[in-house]
Amino acid sequence: MAVLNRMIGFVVTSQPEKAKAFYGDVLGFRLMSDDNFALVFDANGTMIRVSKGQPFTPAQNTVLGWEVDDIRACIGELAPRGVHFEQFNLPFMKQDELGVWTPPNGDQVAWFKDPDGNMLSISQHHRVRNAV
Repeated sequence: MAVLNRMIGFVVTSQPEKAKAFYGDVLGFRLMSDDNFALVFDANGTMIRVSKGQPFTPAQNTVLGWEVDDIRACIGELAPRGVHFEQFNLPFMKQDELGVWTPPNGDQVAWFKDPDGNMLSISQHHRVRNAV
């Protein structure tokens, strides 16, 4: 059986210059390459390929997400850079004023979109010791 090594994230853009600024300047990822096919970023050790495509309809679900140590501190850093955190206003998923949802297990999640409307998230996870 083949061993899976490092994960690579994929997302599509129809606006490469906006995507380059968003993933590079706003989120702070290092641009590794920019060619006719994709922008490639180093997202703190994980490669993200932002494929250059034609106009498309973004998926309604989260396509990329990052685990953070302190979700509120992360929101405090990203919001002044222009990141807008979504408020879904769903009765079964109450979010606080920052857009953070806390499910029964104690995790916390907040969602935002890139310039193409791809849904992204940040999350802080409650870890249970000795869990499998």
